[in-house]
Amino acid sequence: MNTKLVTFLIAFLLPTVRSAESSANSTTWPSTTPQHCNGTRQSPVNIETKNVKLDLSLVPFSFSGFDDSSALLHILNEGKTVKVFVNDSKVNVSKGGLADVYKTSQVHFHWGNGTFTGGSEHTLDGKQYQMEVYGSGNPNSWKNLTSYLTKITNFGNSAIILGDFTLDSLLQGVNRSKYYRYLGSLTTPSCNEAVVWTVFKDSIKVSQDLINLFSTTVHTNTSSDPLIFNNFRISQNLNGRVITQSSLATTPLHSTFISAVLLCAVLWWFC
Repeated sequence: MNTKLVTFLIAFLLPTVRSAESSANSTTWPSTTPQHCNGTRQSPVNIETKNVKLDLSLVPFSFSGFDDSSALLHILNEGKTVKVFVNDSKVNVSKGGLADVYKTSQVHFHWGNGTFTGGSEHTLDGKQYQMEVYGSGNPNSWKNLTSYLTKITNFGNSAIILGDFTLDSLLQGVNRSKYYRYLGSLTTPSCNEAVVWTVFKDSIKVSQDLINLFSTTVHTNTSSDPLIFNNFRISQNLNGRVITQSSLATTPLHSTFISAVLLCAVLWWFC
């Protein structure tokens, strides 16, 4: 089996922030939504590991409910992405340098076109990978997750998740004490600059076949309409922002991991 590495990324948002989602090309957003999308603290960004700074306040996180399979409710085709909805009364995250407890609301995904170029929004040392998951392992858990895609091929299709995987099982192998941190924005309009981004350093292996299912299964509307692919925003300027890292993230990555596929899982938490 051809396996690819998956890395884990989290976005913490203020409770009033919502994404309006837009069909416009991301290069037009600064003019169509200038109040935010033309700001100085936009996301995604390129993480240059040689320039990150150590922050001793970035202690390990506390994750609650990540082992509860009943917390994952249903999966939905939104026409621009795929979302997994989470029972936010059961799942939350605290510590990790955060002042509040953040509830998990949903997980959504960004991907490329099934080739070896494009897909992820955030980049690592200038390298763009094939996929990024916004809003969140075990190979069987990822197989169970992607098996639902055939049930939501058209816009508006939804399927109940049957308790056959957990957030913990999707993130198996990730040391959640090793991460990067920076201040940014939503990556779709209204691009509100009220997001605390966390990128975990460890990677997970996921098969290429499972990654490809996203760009070959779900459509923007009906089965006669285009497939959803390349639903990512290009990297934005740092504009003087500093990316920091936890003390445990200072250990160098193994060189064999560098050329692998990046799948960033982002869990959208509202306090």
